[in-house]
Amino acid sequence: MRGLTIVVTTADAERLRGALLLAAAQAALGGAAAIFLQLDAVALLRPPVVAPRDGDHRAAGLPDLAALLADSLDLGVTISACQSGLALCGMSAAELPKGVGVGGPIGFLQQMDDDVRLLMA
Repeated sequence: MRGLTIVVTTADAERLRGALLLAAAQAALGGAAAIFLQLDAVALLRPPVVAPRDGDHRAAGLPDLAALLADSLDLGVTISACQSGLALCGMSAAELPKGVGVGGPIGFLQQMDDDVRLLMA
C-alpha cells in the first residue's frame, strides 16, 4: 500500500480533523500515514487541543479533536509540527502533545519517496 502524507497549512480545525481521519483510516488499513502541520496550522496543537465544532462531533458520537489526535498517534500516524510554525505562534516543542515531532519542510520532503501520495489540507 502506498504511504499517505498530508500537509495542513492553515489554522482550520476542520481541515486538521479531516487530515487526522484520513491518516487514521490509512494506518488502520496497515499503511504508513504522516501529517505535517506547517506555519499557522501548528497553533491547532496548542494545549488544550480543542476545536469549535467538538460539541457537534461528540453529539454525533464522533471523537473530539483531542481524542482523534490521540487515536491517530496510537495507530502509528506520524505527526510533525513545523519549527517555524512553533516560533510563529509563540509555542515551544515542550508544549506539543506527546508523540508529536518537530521538523522543517526540507526534512519533511526528504522523508518522502516516490510511492507516497501527498495531499494538502
